[in-house]
Amino acid sequence: MRRILFLIMCFVALSAQRDPILVPEVSQHEVQVRQGFTGTELLLFGAILDPSGARAGQDYDIVVVLKGPTQPIQLREKERIAGIWMNADSTAFRSAPSFFAVSSSAPIPDIVDERTAAIYELGLDFIQLSPSGTIEPEEQARFTAGLVDLRQRQGLYKEGSGGVTISEQVLYQARISLPSNVQIGTYTAETFAIADGRVIASAISEVEVKKVGFERLVEEFSQDWSFMYGLLAIAFSIFMGWMAGRLFALI
Repeated sequence: MRRILFLIMCFVALSAQRDPILVPEVSQHEVQVRQGFTGTELLLFGAILDPSGARAGQDYDIVVVLKGPTQPIQLREKERIAGIWMNADSTAFRSAPSFFAVSSSAPIPDIVDERTAAIYELGLDFIQLSPSGTIEPEEQARFTAGLVDLRQRQGLYKEGSGGVTISEQVLYQARISLPSNVQIGTYTAETFAIADGRVIASAISEVEVKKVGFERLVEEFSQDWSFMYGLLAIAFSIFMGWMAGRLFALI
């Protein structure tokens, strides 16, 4: 009996070793945000190999998910009352990705089923948000769809099939654009190799987005000396208003 169990364990171990591995890379691991920053494009590339280092030698699809740092967010739903748009229902999420982009070698529904897509967040329809407090599933779905639509229009959420190219069953590459309004912080690029509807390999790379130069000094000052920063902002606003009034008086 022990011998049979030992043989089963060896078979499982050898089977696991035959699963391919991903070797991912990113064109730049640091994005510097300066004055006049208009966005940039990241090239995510790599190879899929078997444990011996040779080519995987099988057909597979690649899905790349690039996520920005999460942040709490309060969503308010607008409703037209007596001809005036007013705040109606609202809800809060403890963690929502500030940036979310998915690129795949084929349409997601053709690669995996909905359950697998939900587990790995393979698409805008499967973003996992953490609501604060109790919320009905229908209401959560409505607010989630509203958040996705809003950030899609801001260029912060995007999804594209066919954006990943695969060469000779080994090399892959995808290009994802970061807009000028991206939040600073650590971004994670998750790459999934999928075959027969199953994730056979995955890997993570990181990209650091940070401000440099004068913008960084202003940000650090606002965080370390928030009270003084507020006073200076108010004083500067008053000064600019006074200057504008003087200029209009001279015209």
